Amino acid sequence: MSDLFDLIVIGGGPGGYVAALRASQLGLNVAIVESTHFGGVCLNWGCIPTKTLLRSAEIFHNLQNLKEFGLAADNPTFDLEKIVARSRGVADRMRKGVAHLLKKAKVTTFDGRAKLAGRSGEAHKVEVTKEGQVVATIRAPHVILATGARARQLPGLETDGKLVWSAKEAMVPDSFPKKLLVIGSGAIGIEFASFYRDLGSEVTIAEVADRILIAEDPEISAQAQKAFEKRGIKILTSAKVGALKKDSNSVSTTIETPKGKTDLTVDRIICAVGIVGNVEDLGLESTKVKIDRTHIVTDEFCRTDEPGLYAIGDVAGAPWLAHKASHEAVICVEKILGRTPEPLHALSIPGCTYSRPQIASVGMSEEKAKAAGKTVKVGRFPFLANGKAVAMGEPDGMTKVVFDATTGELLGAHMIGAEVTEMIQGYVIARAGELTEAELMETVFPHPTISETMHESVLAAFEGALHI
Repeated sequence: MSDLFDLIVIGGGPGGYVAALRASQLGLNVAIVESTHFGGVCLNWGCIPTKTLLRSAEIFHNLQNLKEFGLAADNPTFDLEKIVARSRGVADRMRKGVAHLLKKAKVTTFDGRAKLAGRSGEAHKVEVTKEGQVVATIRAPHVILATGARARQLPGLETDGKLVWSAKEAMVPDSFPKKLLVIGSGAIGIEFASFYRDLGSEVTIAEVADRILIAEDPEISAQAQKAFEKRGIKILTSAKVGALKKDSNSVSTTIETPKGKTDLTVDRIICAVGIVGNVEDLGLESTKVKIDRTHIVTDEFCRTDEPGLYAIGDVAGAPWLAHKASHEAVICVEKILGRTPEPLHALSIPGCTYSRPQIASVGMSEEKAKAAGKTVKVGRFPFLANGKAVAMGEPDGMTKVVFDATTGELLGAHMIGAEVTEMIQGYVIARAGELTEAELMETVFPHPTISETMHESVLAAFEGALHI
């Protein structure tokens, strides 16, 4: 087997493996190096297994609330071990699927850690090591870094795998925490808070910012907080978590907020305070690659300052989303091949939180649109006025849209409630197609569906909603 390839991909997550598949599809001879499992954190310890856990929790919640639907199931219980086993099984199945796709595409795979080792003519050299031994040295004129990221550690709040969990330990708990503290209220923290609360845990969320879900529109954030508090989740904002005092099977701390101090003793803590890029031990020191706060700096086509070297996904910076990584993979490969892909714009990337209720958004919030000097028209429509949502027993929610009052451009869309993560793509398509309110108002939405709230919110921004 030749050691020379057209492209080497380092990392087999949703950015890396998609880059390898697309490159092979377009006729390149591709190698991919992965040190653990194909699918990356997303498939193995993130997106897929967490959604599997959340589905189990949602079903358990529904079983406990059947009377409203004229149904009964006496004393429903859950088996945490089986819930976790199902989650791991789904991840394993999807991981094997990725490996099969790579094999089918005739991508050469290497098991080990990759490190840049200088150049050989016009080609980059990459050393692959396994258990400290070099098992292969391969070359290619183009190398894509897709090494992902890992959980950020805060001084004094470092995860220990037992009492203080990262997302990984939270997915495979050794026991069920009756009392739980979640530090951080981004998507990861909120989803775990939602999961454990639905199974009966007493959950407290501590957030250093003045509101939860800081990336979301403030109005949606406030509605989410009300919904979570209604479920019995205690939320502390502008919060500073003090020193941890660990016992054999519990941990205590004091949390300070502007409203005072809260002494708390819990079984476990989940620390979900962001991520840092995996930029170490890649051999970047001998290149022109720039690193900014643990993330590799790239241009709009994922190119670094080192010719022939590219970076995609989490290692290349925010937003840290699997679908962003996959789309960057396609853009990067097509640019390498001389095609003319459109750059990826952050405001066109949807964000989703799969809690109960779900949250989804794309584009600018009302607050940011106004701060950017836009004159806006805003439309809102509550799920309470939507027949399908009421029929489903899911009347709590809202769809909100923000338009440029002058041009009719859809600046942003923000949703909270049942199934909104499945619907936000409608607004993503609208933005990608540069549709204005005129086209959206004339679009026929099927009835009865929750998606009708998307149409009504557009009407509310301009001529007035029909059903409220």
